[in-house]
Amino acid sequence: MKFAQYTAATALCVAASFAAPIAERQATITDADILQYALTLEHLENTFYKGALSMMPESEFLAAGFSSAYYNNLKYIAHDEEQHVMLLTSALAAAGAMPVAACTYKFPYTDPKSFVTLASILEGVGTSAYLGGAPLIASKTYLGVAGSILVTEALHTSLQRFNLGEVAPANPYGTALGLNPVFTLAAEFIVSCPSTNAALPVKAFPALTATQGIPAAPGITFTFTTTTTMPSTFFVTFVSGLSTTSVAGSMMGSMIVATIPATAMGQTYAFITNTNVTSSIMDSMILNGPAILEVTPPAPTFDIAEM
Repeated sequence: MKFAQYTAATALCVAASFAAPIAERQATITDADILQYALTLEHLENTFYKGALSMMPESEFLAAGFSSAYYNNLKYIAHDEEQHVMLLTSALAAAGAMPVAACTYKFPYTDPKSFVTLASILEGVGTSAYLGGAPLIASKTYLGVAGSILVTEALHTSLQRFNLGEVAPANPYGTALGLNPVFTLAAEFIVSCPSTNAALPVKAFPALTATQGIPAAPGITFTFTTTTTMPSTFFVTFVSGLSTTSVAGSMMGSMIVATIPATAMGQTYAFITNTNVTSSIMDSMILNGPAILEVTPPAPTFDIAEM
């Protein structure tokens, strides 16, 4: 995963160029598949938080400008992620499936600040994953459990964003991501997985990397890179909240150039698509991505008279 500098004002980018470490299969998606997929993500977050807490004591977070209250919340988040792993593991076992085991991971943080920046991204992706996966769940019982975990992941996201100095509720709505885009992002952190883990019905898209290390904002020109050749006509499609907005892409040397739309707010996902997407983005439309960028939201507006 390629990031710009780890600062609260940095536009965050994700590249996903890798040999997929998770066994893939393409098939009809079942509830057991969704649970395995969710457990794969929860194992990642569980290891991520426990690793940071084992490596960096509270004193390092305090020296980096974070509070004791924040560090205490990190411990609660680690507890939450462990509980999610236990719950999903039990549900799969009760359904007669062998739960996937944790993989071996690599996380590119070196200090508290880079850890918190990455935590904010991971929690945002986790929230998007549950929101995007929910419509695929047939069982109302499983759907209720997924909704409960989604709420907790959203709380984690807000905590991390606030402690980075970002607007915690930067978008009025959550942003859903499909299985394959989430897999593309998550697999960048995975080195290898046990051969006994069930194959997931997912695939990874070619990389898209956001290259600018400045805060993004609507109306500015933003650049991306990829290792694949772009067609003569393509679009950069931004997914943020309930909005999916395509912008005509162009090339500036080896860089892809597009203007960030007004609909992008907070953690936003950018894709290269083969069409102007006017509704939901479908896998068949995606050529590259997603990349992740942090877009400064506009000033809040509200009508006090409407009470």
